[in-house]
Amino acid sequence: MSEMIRITLPDGTARDVERGTTPADVAAAIGPGLAKAAIAARVNGEMRDIGRPIEEDAELALVTSRDVDDALELARHDYAHVLAEAVQNLFPGTQITFGPSTDDGFYYDFAPPADHGQFTEEDLPRIEEEMRRIIAADAPLEREVWTRTQLIEWFKDHGETFKAEWAAELPEGEELTIYRAGDWLDMCRGPHLASTGKLDPQAFKLTRVSGAYWRGDQKNAMLSRIYGTGWLDRKQLKQHLIRLEEAGKRDHRKLGREMDLFHLQEEAHGSVFWHPKGYMIWRELEAYMRRAMDGGGYREIKTPQLMDARQWEQSGHWGKYRENMFVIPDEVPNTADEGALVSDEAEWMALKPMNCPAHVLVFKQGIKSYRDLPLRLGEMGCCHRNEPHGALHGLMRVRQFTQDDAHIFCTEDQIVAEVRKFCELADRVYKDFGFTYSIKLALRPEQRFGSDADWDKAEDELRNAVIESGMATEEFGWEELPGEGAFYAPKLEWHLTDAIGRTWQVGTIQSDRVLPERLDASYIGEDGDKHRPVMLHRAIFGSYERFIGILIEHFAGKLPLWLAPVQAVVATIVSDADDYANAVADKLRAAGLRVETDLRNEKINYKVREHSLAKVANLLVVGKREAEEGTVALRVLGSDEHQKVLSLEDAIARLTAEAKAPDLG
Repeated sequence: MSEMIRITLPDGTARDVERGTTPADVAAAIGPGLAKAAIAARVNGEMRDIGRPIEEDAELALVTSRDVDDALELARHDYAHVLAEAVQNLFPGTQITFGPSTDDGFYYDFAPPADHGQFTEEDLPRIEEEMRRIIAADAPLEREVWTRTQLIEWFKDHGETFKAEWAAELPEGEELTIYRAGDWLDMCRGPHLASTGKLDPQAFKLTRVSGAYWRGDQKNAMLSRIYGTGWLDRKQLKQHLIRLEEAGKRDHRKLGREMDLFHLQEEAHGSVFWHPKGYMIWRELEAYMRRAMDGGGYREIKTPQLMDARQWEQSGHWGKYRENMFVIPDEVPNTADEGALVSDEAEWMALKPMNCPAHVLVFKQGIKSYRDLPLRLGEMGCCHRNEPHGALHGLMRVRQFTQDDAHIFCTEDQIVAEVRKFCELADRVYKDFGFTYSIKLALRPEQRFGSDADWDKAEDELRNAVIESGMATEEFGWEELPGEGAFYAPKLEWHLTDAIGRTWQVGTIQSDRVLPERLDASYIGEDGDKHRPVMLHRAIFGSYERFIGILIEHFAGKLPLWLAPVQAVVATIVSDADDYANAVADKLRAAGLRVETDLRNEKINYKVREHSLAKVANLLVVGKREAEEGTVALRVLGSDEHQKVLSLEDAIARLTAEAKAPDLG
C-alpha cells in the first residue's frame, strides 16, 4: 500500500494523497478548470514546478495566471531560457552564462563565438523568430538533480567554460538542478512552466543589446547581454510598449536638452551641470523644502564635505561602504583587516557619502538635556558616492548629489510620535506634486549591527507609527520587506507612482540605535544620568537631482507653474509691438513672475512651436491691436483652447494665482 501524506489547501481543507503526488494531480482532482489554469504551486511557501512530486505533508497553494506577479516571474524566467536556446541554435559555439528575469522582462549574457563578434541589435529579429519556433515546439521543461561533478564535467565537455567555472564554486552536497527542454539544458534552480508552449509567442520582444562583464568584473571577459520584455499575453505586451513609447517622450535627458535645463559630460562624469533654467527649478524646490522644514521645527545646519577616515571607521561605514567612497589619497594599501585603517598616523580623508555621522558630531557639541529633545537637524547636504560607471543614468543615478536630509535625535518614548509627524509631512509634500504612493517597511538584513532586541524595538516603532497614522492599509500599499533594511536600521520607504504608472522609491525614515552608540552620542535624562538618543534618519525628496528627474518625467516637462523655470513668454507678431511687449514683461516681472520676451523677426507660428517644444507654460502673444487695446492673447501649453484675449490686468491676476507655490501650513 502506498504511503499517504496530507496536503492542506489555502481554504483550510485537507486532502490525503499518495506520496509523490504532484500539484498538477491535486489541481486535476479538484476540477478540470483548475487543472488547465494551474501553472505552478507554492509548497510550504516555496515556488515549485506544477509537476514536481510532493514527498511530505505540506501546505499547497496552486498558482494561476491570476497570480500576476508569480506568473510573470515564471514566464520571464522561461523566456530567458528560450532566448538562450535560440541563440545557441543560431550561433553554434556561443557560451551561455546567466539569464535572470527583471522587473519588466529578462536578459541573458552570452560569450559569442569567435567568428561572430559581439551580438548587435541587427541579430534580434532572427533570434525572435527562433524563439517563436522553440515555443511552438512545446518541449517539456524537465527538472533534474545533478551532482556538482556531473555539472562540471558536462559543461566542460560542451565547451561551456563560464558555466563550468561557476559550477566548480557551488557547495558540495547542495541539491543542484538543471532544466532540460529537449536536447538543450541549463543549470537553474527553477521553477519553470510545464513546457515552452505555455508561453505566448506574441507576448515578448527583444529590446536591446549591451556589453556586460563576466560576473560584473571589468577585469573579466566582455559578454553580450541581450534584453527582452516578456508578458503573459500580447495585450500586456502592447500596453507595455505603449508605456515605453510614452516613457521615451518623457525621458528627462531628452526634455532636459529641449528645455535647456542641464547637461552631463565626461569631464565630470556622474555630476550635473545645471543651466539657469534647471537651477531655477532646484531653487524653487529648495525654498519649498525649507518652508516644510521650518514649519516642522527643523534647524538647518551645514557640515563639511571632507572628513577624516577615522570618523568613517568609527561609524562603521569604512568597513561596510568603503568601495563606494571617494578617498584621498585614492588608493589605500592592502591590510590584513580590510575594514581597518593603515595606521594610527595615517591621515586618510573621504568625501562624505552621507550626512549622518557629521550630524552626530553637531549633536555632540555641548551637553544635551532631555528638554532639548526631540532635536531635528536638517541639511541640504551634498554627498559623493563612487557609483559604477555603467550604473549612472542621467539625473536618476549620479555620483554627486544633494539630499534634503535631516536627523531627529529623540528619546525612545518620542519615536512613534516623530515618525508619525514625518508620515504626515511626507503625505502633504507628495500630494502637492500630484503623486500617489505606497509605504513599505524594510526589515533587518542578515549582515547588520545591533542586537536583535534593538531591531525588534525599531521595527515595531516604525510599524506602529504608520498604523497610528492610518497609513498601514491597502490604500497606501502597505507592505513589509524582509531583509531589505540598512545594516544599522530598519526603514520606512515611500514608493511614488508617476503619471504613467511607474514607481520610484524616494522618501525614507530609519530608526537607528547603532550610530549614536558607535559615535558616543548622549543626553542627560530627567534622572540626571546619561542616556543614548535614538537617531531617526529621514528624507522626502531623497536627492534633488533624482527628484527633479522624476518630476520632469511625471509632468512630461509641463511642470506646475510655480516650478516652471519660465512661467511666461511675451512674443510679438510684428516689430511695432516690441515696446508694448517689453512693458508687458516688466509688469509681469513686477508681479513676481518669471518672464522672457521673444522679439525676433520670425512668424508667430514658428515661435509658438519653439516655445511649446521648450514646454513654456504660457505664451502671451501681442501685436498692434493688443498694444492699442492693452490686451494680450494668451496661449496655454497643452490647452484645447486656441487662445484667449484678456486684459493685461486679468492676465497678470490669472498667472500670479496659478504660480503661487503650495501652502504647507
